[in-house]
Amino acid sequence: MKHLQEYRDPELARRLLAELRTTATAPWTIMEVCGGQTHTIVRQGIDELLPAGIRMIHGPGCPVCVTPLEIIDRALAIAARPDVIFTSYGDMLRVPGTSGDLLSLKARGADVRVVYTPLDAVRVAQDNPGREVVFLAVGFETTAPANAMAVLHAASTGVPNFSVLVSHVLVPPAITALMDDPDTQVQAFLAAGHVCAVMGWTEYEPIAEKYGVPVVVTGFEPLDLLEGILTAVRQLEQGRAEVENQYARAVRRTGNTAAQDAMRRVFQVSDRTWRGIGPIKASGLALSPEFARYDAETRFAVGDLVTRESPDCIAGDILRGTRVPTDCAAYGRTCTPRNPLGAPMVSSEGTCAAFFNAGRTLEHR
Repeated sequence: MKHLQEYRDPELARRLLAELRTTATAPWTIMEVCGGQTHTIVRQGIDELLPAGIRMIHGPGCPVCVTPLEIIDRALAIAARPDVIFTSYGDMLRVPGTSGDLLSLKARGADVRVVYTPLDAVRVAQDNPGREVVFLAVGFETTAPANAMAVLHAASTGVPNFSVLVSHVLVPPAITALMDDPDTQVQAFLAAGHVCAVMGWTEYEPIAEKYGVPVVVTGFEPLDLLEGILTAVRQLEQGRAEVENQYARAVRRTGNTAAQDAMRRVFQVSDRTWRGIGPIKASGLALSPEFARYDAETRFAVGDLVTRESPDCIAGDILRGTRVPTDCAAYGRTCTPRNPLGAPMVSSEGTCAAFFNAGRTLEHR
């Protein structure tokens, strides 16, 4: 447990909570952007231990949850083809599309395979030259470099039967969209440490300055989050709006420049639709013209599909932080991890799954 238990020390947690109580003199609302941080906050009950005036809003930082419905439906259409081996990370297989999910399609005989890296998908393509192999490339800036490397590897080794269905999204434009919403209640942000490990935090500096909101780069363990919250509250109390780095053991200001170079070679910034939120300009990545031949959406002509969300799911409100899972009448009843109506109940980073796994019921309001 070395290098892990030290970030879960209950005595240090009590000290940070005590300092929060003496520091906060006014009510403050802070959003943690990352779904992994949400799970720690809910599982450890951090939000219930905070001083009464400090409220956490759970943000849209779950890559599975914000993958738009049309991408899932395109994935289903491609994976149903007999000439295709469709590959994905496991948590995408249960995300509901308009009619079904990849796991149920696999049960009906489609060749859908779970891989652990996108390079595994390239190897599947090399081993099956007579089949088309597609990888579902989703996620934030965290997963984009590895997906870029898979495309570069396929190009350099001459693998013609590999392609990617791309649905990458970017964090800073989403934060900007949230702050541009006239109804936003967010006064400070906890930025996702793993995203910043790739990108650094320079993109957040103009946001902090423009909107007057503190942004604290934060890790994922309980003490990381408590220290990140305390850092944000200190700024709010002092009238400051800066970017600070709590996650110094993993994040540098400039990030990982080699990973950024791979991303920028393979992808270009594009508009992107976020599931439950809608279109956000310049908030995603698409394949650059140099690598357009690896675009599965074009290769299989699945651009135009009619999609339909469940009318009982309030995932959009949850992803925007305006409501919580226990506000949803379907939560824990008709919507469970075994029978999800929306992506936030599926993903290991989804807010609904976090609440459900922590035993929070409709009466827990």
